[in-house]
Amino acid sequence: MPDRDALAPFQALLGESGVLTTPEMTTRYTRDHRELMQGETPAVLRPRTVEDVQAIVCLARTQGFGLVPQGGNTGYVGGATPEPGRRQLVVSLERMTRIRAVDPLNFTLACDAGSILADAQKAAEAEGLFLPLSLGAEGSCRLGGNLGTNAGGLQVLRYGMARDLVLGLEVVLPDGTLFSDMRTLRKNNIGYDLKQLFIGAEGTLGIITGVVLELWPAQGQRATAWLELGAGAPIPEMAAMVRRETSDLASTFELISASSLALVAEMRGTGTGLNAGPGGAVLLELTASSARIPLDEVLMGCLEQLMEAGWVTDAVLAQSETQRRAFWAVRETIPEGEKHAGGSVKHDIAVPISQLTAFLDRGAALLAEQLPAVRLSVYGHVGDGNLHYNLVVPKGRDRLDFTREIEAGFAHELYAAAIALGGSFSAEYGIGRFKRDLLVRYADSERLRLIETLKRSLDPDGIMNAGAML
Repeated sequence: MPDRDALAPFQALLGESGVLTTPEMTTRYTRDHRELMQGETPAVLRPRTVEDVQAIVCLARTQGFGLVPQGGNTGYVGGATPEPGRRQLVVSLERMTRIRAVDPLNFTLACDAGSILADAQKAAEAEGLFLPLSLGAEGSCRLGGNLGTNAGGLQVLRYGMARDLVLGLEVVLPDGTLFSDMRTLRKNNIGYDLKQLFIGAEGTLGIITGVVLELWPAQGQRATAWLELGAGAPIPEMAAMVRRETSDLASTFELISASSLALVAEMRGTGTGLNAGPGGAVLLELTASSARIPLDEVLMGCLEQLMEAGWVTDAVLAQSETQRRAFWAVRETIPEGEKHAGGSVKHDIAVPISQLTAFLDRGAALLAEQLPAVRLSVYGHVGDGNLHYNLVVPKGRDRLDFTREIEAGFAHELYAAAIALGGSFSAEYGIGRFKRDLLVRYADSERLRLIETLKRSLDPDGIMNAGAML
């Protein structure tokens, strides 16, 4: 059946603006965020309602199409990119952006899965509440994608991953039926916690259309410091001391290597006004909802101990919101600095916090032995054990060729080092299409068997995001 005829029922359902078919309209949906893969699709579908999504799934089954759910298309592993030759329609939730309800007494927010993360944050703020999920792409990423990949972000240390914030979920299943569990309860033991099946599943088990998120009181107080680390500063011990001495008021503990800081300075051309010590730098922030907590005093007391131990050689405390934002701008533009330098090969590593120093030492030894001329950019949410361990593309090298070379060789030794320390090759990016071979290579056989069993049970015809993860 020609695609033009097969798409007619979708156009009747969604209207002309709801079905995009020309390359000019579809290209931004078919190229992954890192521009490592150019996919293809007969059409991009743009539903407005849950009922639209249900109808799309039913039509796709009868018309012989696969489906690729897509949020903001900001992922790093190609999980929302339709593969050439698979005849997959992109289902973009960009028109499903309704904030359904904010309950300030129950501390919950319910919304469509197409809601931009920053808009959900603002809806919470308007009620004096706080949504702690925070990512560099929060101005364009959408909650359905955040949940599909179980996004991490900047405040996992205190609030957990995306799945830890979800109280309720609404999902259109591969047969077109609706699983609706949009309850706002904290305690609800009525069998399996089924919503967790779909968080981190990358759209392979259904299309998330709605979510209930847990909120916190607005964090009206912040105390932020930029710390210069001494040589050999023990990150695990530092992180533990910070948590203990601040009564767990630390929301972020971000490591920034000297090389990552230099990339930002080179991109700006005027420097950053901040320095890294021999051990790099840490961006530390404490937050509190009560003005009665002397947050600056708590931070100063913690810093005194860190400096007495010799782990911190100097510190700059943000004296204003403008200065605080300047600190964060440095941290958040490291990926842009890598891109300005020619791009990077990204490794999303997780290890137990207690093993961070061991992993950094092992990674440095591997790099010195095998790729001594390659520039390294290391930064990340080390308060929760997540490092972005990125290799900058050397001058004159083709980015894609260098990426393939690293992924075929050095990357496996890096992953093996992480796994030997009890870690993982995917901390917060997911598997997508770029890491599915790594899942097969490194996951234990029982995990793979259960994943495949779930996929066959819920999606026996394989119409949901075929090629992602599996």
